[in-house]
Amino acid sequence: MTIKAVIFDMGGVLVRTENHEARTALGLRFGKTYSEMDEAVFGVPTSRRASIGEITAQEHMRAVMRSFNLPESDAAIKAFRDEFFAGDVVDKAMVAEIDALRPKYRTAILSNAWDDLRPLLEDIWQIAYAFDEIFISAEMGVAKPDSKIYAMVLEKLNLPAKETVFIDDFLHNIEAARNLGMHGIHFQSRAQAMGELRALLEDE
Repeated sequence: MTIKAVIFDMGGVLVRTENHEARTALGLRFGKTYSEMDEAVFGVPTSRRASIGEITAQEHMRAVMRSFNLPESDAAIKAFRDEFFAGDVVDKAMVAEIDALRPKYRTAILSNAWDDLRPLLEDIWQIAYAFDEIFISAEMGVAKPDSKIYAMVLEKLNLPAKETVFIDDFLHNIEAARNLGMHGIHFQSRAQAMGELRALLEDE
């Protein structure tokens, strides 16, 4: 069966934390390691709730600010976020490769993310142009690796699982997709992932 759509995770794949210095420096101010700072922002219950749309990204960030005894104003949150995410880099070269897959293949993003991702993709990073569909967990009410989110994506694309490829940096998300019959590629680097994708597409 011919592959017709390629679906990409966002964080850790299209956007990666390449420079750890800013987040490390931020953690030092609170006596936390880089990993502990990650946990404080991404590993807490409010992050999970924001990822399935139960609360907004801003509500989650207010909870994060409270955990550090910091002001909860919009300006304070922006300053904290700017520093926390300062080392993140959009892989524009990879986005260009993805865009080049079209129109032969449909392209999509499937991301576990808060409700503020879409404007980032469209207005700040300006990479939404390369994707035919953008699926965001906060907008869908369910997150990877729950099988429901993959089923929703396949329904929207109107494709059987075997005609799709999913690329993600978390192996458990790939395994969940494979369990439904999707092709899966575990992202470790741009060269590796896109190389495996090209090989898969050439085998069709």
